[in-house]
Amino acid sequence: MHVELQSLAFDPADARAALTHLPTKPAVFALYGAEEKDEPYIGRTPNLRGRLERLLQPSAKHPRRLQLAGRVRRIAWRLTGSDFESLLLQFSLLEEVYGAKALERMHLRSPAFVRYLGGNPYPRIVVTNRPSQREADWAYGPFPSRASAERFAEEALKLFLLRRCTDDLHPDPSHPGCVYSEMKMCLAPCYKGCTDERYAEEAAAVESFLATRGESRLVVLRSERDTASANLEFEGAAALHAQVQKVESVRALASEIVRPLSKLRAIVLQTPAVGPTAASAPAPEVSVFLYQDGRFRGPAAFSTIGMRIQNEQSGSSSLFAQPMAVEPVPEESEQRSEITGQGSAIGARAARTMLEARMEIVLAELEQESGSPTAAVRQGHLALLKRWYYRPEVKREGEVFFANAEGHWPIKALVRGAGRVASKSLTPSTAGR
Repeated sequence: MHVELQSLAFDPADARAALTHLPTKPAVFALYGAEEKDEPYIGRTPNLRGRLERLLQPSAKHPRRLQLAGRVRRIAWRLTGSDFESLLLQFSLLEEVYGAKALERMHLRSPAFVRYLGGNPYPRIVVTNRPSQREADWAYGPFPSRASAERFAEEALKLFLLRRCTDDLHPDPSHPGCVYSEMKMCLAPCYKGCTDERYAEEAAAVESFLATRGESRLVVLRSERDTASANLEFEGAAALHAQVQKVESVRALASEIVRPLSKLRAIVLQTPAVGPTAASAPAPEVSVFLYQDGRFRGPAAFSTIGMRIQNEQSGSSSLFAQPMAVEPVPEESEQRSEITGQGSAIGARAARTMLEARMEIVLAELEQESGSPTAAVRQGHLALLKRWYYRPEVKREGEVFFANAEGHWPIKALVRGAGRVASKSLTPSTAGR
């Protein structure tokens, strides 16, 4: 996608004249030479003016510092509200100039996936960093590392009797088999230890386990455990409960983001580039990014007008204040509130309805964005999503939400998340507006 930037001319003989016009806020920038065909210097920084002063003003104290003043003739930039937005914007700029080499410049590597080889007559699972787009329904991830994907795959296989060998099988009773067949950890299709139908049944169970992060297996085991317990078969119920615990331990190895690549859809909420700084400023907005069809869309602005943002200093936990400013309470309700005192509750419900509708509109706009991503964009955006998601929670700014099994978004949870994100861009004087 094309990125629009602010820009100004730069004269090396009078660097201060240009630098004083730059904001001291987080931004992504590009430094262009005299010839537009020259490759620009692209970077990101939490302080645009401070960073460019170091790059474009000669310093006798630091002679080894990178100095670009003699080569730069134009400065372009765009303010960002979060590190996530900065990374995404920097990648977009680099991809425009360098194409697929932008991945190398940002040290982005393809995430690891557990791939189900359903096209094989005797399916098995492998770990790969290059999932096929044609078989995106059978690639499950992303995982934080290849080692974590391999561990999940190994532990998942212990719950089933799927083969682990990598050979192209041609079942023959004279086949010697392997150690897994001897340990009864495989159905041994290599020497026709089972029928093709039985192996297909086991393979389907593995595929369902991967697609649901173990939920399909848990539903069956819990039902059998409860039935055994109801029939007073306590030993059998205890054994089934042990299996439930084992499946849950395997499930814990796959984070919420792990799902079929073709169904990987996420909403990322971030603070906007410019937030209110005074009591007279309007209510803050939240930047909404949509990851769908292999790329990020947005940001789109979600307005928090009508929402009471939690003020941590006051200890308030309410999300909504003055809800009638969002949607007027019907006259009948106003009259009834004088008698019953329920006007505020009705207004709060009205405000929630309006906020949820506003969020749905924002998501609909993002989903309507057209365009097919290139392979480099698809790989880069997926790697950026994985890099941001698997950061320690204390360092991961913003919030993320995923579509449910039916493909629907948790609208109420998104609105609450927007309130939490917006609270970080408010000063004490603006909280609660």
